[in-house]
Amino acid sequence: MSLTEPAQAETFTTDALIIGAGPVGLFAVFELGLLDIKAHLIDILDRPGGQCTELYPEKPIYDIPAYPIITGQELTDRLMEQIAPFKPVFHLGQMAVSLEKTTDEKWLVKTDLGTEITAKVIIIAAGGGSFMPKKPALADIESYEGQSVFYAVRKMDHFRGKNIVIAGGGDSALDWTINLLNVAKSVTLVHRRDDFRAAPDSVNKMREAVAAGHMTLKICDLVGLSGDAPALKGLHVKSKELGEEFLPCDTLLAFYGLTMKLGPIADFGLNLHENLIPVDTEKFETSTPQIFAIGDINYYPGKLKLILSGFHEAALMSQQAFRYIFPDKKLRFQYTTSSSDLQGKLGVA
Repeated sequence: MSLTEPAQAETFTTDALIIGAGPVGLFAVFELGLLDIKAHLIDILDRPGGQCTELYPEKPIYDIPAYPIITGQELTDRLMEQIAPFKPVFHLGQMAVSLEKTTDEKWLVKTDLGTEITAKVIIIAAGGGSFMPKKPALADIESYEGQSVFYAVRKMDHFRGKNIVIAGGGDSALDWTINLLNVAKSVTLVHRRDDFRAAPDSVNKMREAVAAGHMTLKICDLVGLSGDAPALKGLHVKSKELGEEFLPCDTLLAFYGLTMKLGPIADFGLNLHENLIPVDTEKFETSTPQIFAIGDINYYPGKLKLILSGFHEAALMSQQAFRYIFPDKKLRFQYTTSSSDLQGKLGVA
């Protein structure tokens, strides 16, 4: 399934907005779609799947019904196939930073890229919270962020003609090293050791590019930034062989991994319990009407943090969402195995 994703920050209106595109958020699209509810999704990552694709794409999962074993990436791929008939719209590489009620009893969510989405209901399916980048321990790095220091690539063209240093040794660092070779003026990969955690094919492509003179590989540690913030002029790096040296550049992309934090959701005005969002177990609605929380982000007595539990929560949430979105319609419970209406929506009738 190709992602339906806007090319730039815009203003949108939809029935339901899902914050988080992990497995539970994706399955919510399916349950909502069966009820004719259109959905948009926001996720800070650059692809759907949440933790399953970002942290353990090849890790086996054994407790998904009907799959004795399935990887995180495979599960995401199957869910994407399942929701394809409902044409969800993805806003990837963005973080929901504010939530406010509109005058017509809807909700307006704004992202850090300026996208605005108005929806009748909000579904928070953000797992343990937002993925936040782990930052290099460099003095004054915050003063360069957003101008010359970045932790993600949201638009490749932003880096066109730049002299880039990419720091890190995992998949993100190697992938963007390769992808930016034909965009940037120069690319240097910096890693503290000549051993990488990325896919072997990516490592091989990087080494081939180094051998061909298309980029530079430096085995060293970052020790400092240089330049009048927020403009970067270069990096101070240190290695055992050469000691400290200066590495000219105007852009640093640091890929040191991600950590989970509740992030701006904590400021949405919802009741919280130990950084989780309490919900009722009938509708999985929060303390605020029209706002739901499903998956690992929510709390209730007896809660089990399982993908399976999140799927169940998505199904019940959708029933109440229908009542908000279509207050004048009668909700009819139907089975996909016997309903020609539902099978038509899925394209299997």
